[in-house]
Amino acid sequence: MKAMTQDAYGSADVLRLDDIPIPTPKPDEVLVRVHAAGVGPEVWHPMTGQPYLVRIMGYGVRRPKQPVPGRDLAGTVEAVGTDVKDVEVGDEVYGSGSGTLAEYACAPAGRLAPKPSNLSFVQAAAVPVSACTALRGLRDEGRVQPDQSVLIIGASGGVGTFAVQLAKTFEAQVTGVCSTPKVDLVRALGADHVIDYTREDFATKPERYDLILDTAGRRSLARLRRALMPDGTLVIVGGEGGDRVTGGFLQRQIGSLVLSPFVQQRLRGLISNERRKDLLYLKDVIESGSVNPVIDRTYPLAEAAKPLSDDEQGHGRGKRVVTVLTDEST
Repeated sequence: MKAMTQDAYGSADVLRLDDIPIPTPKPDEVLVRVHAAGVGPEVWHPMTGQPYLVRIMGYGVRRPKQPVPGRDLAGTVEAVGTDVKDVEVGDEVYGSGSGTLAEYACAPAGRLAPKPSNLSFVQAAAVPVSACTALRGLRDEGRVQPDQSVLIIGASGGVGTFAVQLAKTFEAQVTGVCSTPKVDLVRALGADHVIDYTREDFATKPERYDLILDTAGRRSLARLRRALMPDGTLVIVGGEGGDRVTGGFLQRQIGSLVLSPFVQQRLRGLISNERRKDLLYLKDVIESGSVNPVIDRTYPLAEAAKPLSDDEQGHGRGKRVVTVLTDEST
């Protein structure tokens, strides 16, 4: 099969299109014929091995353990492991797996769900990692409630575009933070208010928020807490920013966990983790029309390095998607 591969950490230049064997699913896994795969920070960090902390988190200290990058996928089930009960050959599914920038990829059955019927494979591939992260940040860690004021930083990005829409399904009052060219997009997604960070600083404004979901990763805890209600909740997504060793994990994720017991505000960190029950929840809200994926651009598999270049990081609208199987069903 065709796949993007790498045998060393580095920029997108380490990626090459290779012919490699089709993987064999483990007993609890499913083999998926990949139609499309989403790409974002969750692919960029393991590809580059930065911050270096990711290397000791199971990705490989000196070189990648998984030579094929990629996590999001949408496609058709080709084979199932001996222990799989809820997925059958021929099912159209979406979710997350391992090495999804390839014609075939394996995924745990517990991280797959039926593809939303109103989405193409390309649209569905934009959902799993970003939307599950947004859902868990708002509902599970943020404990969002109707009529609460919610500030979403990075509202035009992969996680942020889903967070704005999901927060509205929870009947919250949503303020999105983004740059000037993306203000109209964030407003169109349903945000009640939009702050252009190139013109205004949310931390110096008088408004205070019940919940802040920070997906952009470059602001200090002190600055974020200034915009939070005294009993509000801050949820920090991922580990962007910081140095090359720990990134934003040490200062922001771990820092929030250490500080939280000593302040009235709830400070939480969140690393994305896709689960079947969350994918099923998202399937329902997507099919209801309440949430729609925002796709910045699509790329063929042979050009999968382009959306993962350093120059592209953090500048898109929504999610980028790599198309693997190009036919009418995609």
